[in-house]
Amino acid sequence: MSDQPSPYGNTKPTTRVRIPHLKQMKIEGQKWAMLTAYDMYSAAIFEEAGIPVLLVGDSASNNVYGNDSTLSVTVDELISLVRAVSRSTRRALVIADLPFGSYQASAEQCFHTAVRFMKEAGAQAVKLEGGIEMLPQVEKLVSSGIPVMAHIGFTPQMEHQLGGYRVQGRGDDAQRLIDSAKAFEAAGAFAILIEMVPGDVGRAITEAVSIPTVGIGAGNQCDAQVLVWQDMAGLRTGRLPRFVKQYADLRSVLHTAASDFAREVGEGTFPSPEHTF
Repeated sequence: MSDQPSPYGNTKPTTRVRIPHLKQMKIEGQKWAMLTAYDMYSAAIFEEAGIPVLLVGDSASNNVYGNDSTLSVTVDELISLVRAVSRSTRRALVIADLPFGSYQASAEQCFHTAVRFMKEAGAQAVKLEGGIEMLPQVEKLVSSGIPVMAHIGFTPQMEHQLGGYRVQGRGDDAQRLIDSAKAFEAAGAFAILIEMVPGDVGRAITEAVSIPTVGIGAGNQCDAQVLVWQDMAGLRTGRLPRFVKQYADLRSVLHTAASDFAREVGEGTFPSPEHTF
């Protein structure tokens, strides 16, 4: 790893990646990657590969628990995953998603949910979705010492209200997103995730705020990019979102490995003498 260029630019954190490192990277124009992680092995691998920020997303609902949407996952289900990721990493900043229904009711509800992720699971920050109606929640968390990443654009927890998975921020709606980003910055959010907006809108938001922006389907002018790791690594099949690039075909690798194992067991060649006491 020492021969590889640092993914942290000139900030060179010696221990855990912290929020000031991310802000400094924006100042330096150093882009960075974020991946989801839900278990100890993926988290450790991604950290070793130089991913500075790991998101334990509510996307675990689809990618771990087999639900049709993000809406079904619970706080308790996510806390177990966040705990595994935080215990398995030493450098990456671990962010926990607040699941649907756990923070929208009030700033007080949001605070108590976020505290659970910080105390019980070891998260170093949380992420929540929504527009300016979420400003009281962000302000409450920040004033309590809990770092917050805001999530604007397409917000999956509101998919039914938004009419399904649709690009946001077209036309006059772009200004609303820019204004929301500025408001979240003023409220103390340390970063803003922007999902499924036109590339020029992603750029405009990035230029309008001094905190890092993280794009997913928001063009290449954001300060960082995030993908669901199962999408990135090719575990997912079927139709993929336009913004997904697959960097490997792990589904085929695992399929081959499992098929070879089943075949050797059936043939009686495994375990061989070298695998027997």
